[in-house]
Amino acid sequence: MKLEICANSYQSAKNAQDAGAHRIELCQELSVGGITPSYGLLKKVIEELDIPVFVLIRPRSGNFVYSNDEFVIMKTDIQLCKDLGCHGIVSGVLKEDKAIDIERTKELVELSKPLEFTFHRAFDEVKNPNEALEQLIDLGIERVLTSGQKSSAEKGLEVLQELHKMSKNRITILAGGGITSENAGLFKELGLKEIHASASTKLEEKESIFSMPITVSDPQKIKAILDVISK
Repeated sequence: MKLEICANSYQSAKNAQDAGAHRIELCQELSVGGITPSYGLLKKVIEELDIPVFVLIRPRSGNFVYSNDEFVIMKTDIQLCKDLGCHGIVSGVLKEDKAIDIERTKELVELSKPLEFTFHRAFDEVKNPNEALEQLIDLGIERVLTSGQKSSAEKGLEVLQELHKMSKNRITILAGGGITSENAGLFKELGLKEIHASASTKLEEKESIFSMPITVSDPQKIKAILDVISK
């Protein structure tokens, strides 16, 4: 079983590599679910670390319905990631009715090639996950990050199991959402091949009128998850 760490900074990415994680999803601002990382962060991580880097392409927080201008920005960011040498793209687009925007998602997938493409947790908002999974398979998408449409992957175990059975090795079900060393074994028991976690710890910070909690992926928490899934 592989562990992908959701890394929100250079330090988180380095901690993931040092702890032995298999891959990172690089983003920033996890407090709002993650947005596209800056050019400087991308460049430093890709140039200085060896761990495979998948990059979140999400121009803002909030929903997954994007304006034409936002969509242009997303495509520009994907090309930038390819030019810098990242290993995969994590993105996706929905329509107003929360169905997958097949036309726009296909455009992102085609632009991302030959990189692997993960459809992110926008999947957890679709009305018909079984139909949506088949649509992603038809688009040639390699994996889907999902909590099983619940607030945490542990609560979504039943849906995750159904999606895994449906996938028949045509797409990887990447379980994510509240995964820790305490519950990681549940996903291995389901037969899933990959899990996703931030494995983060809140850092102490100096008082600021702009204070938001600062977190970093914790090497000890990462190692604890790896210990569980490698048994």
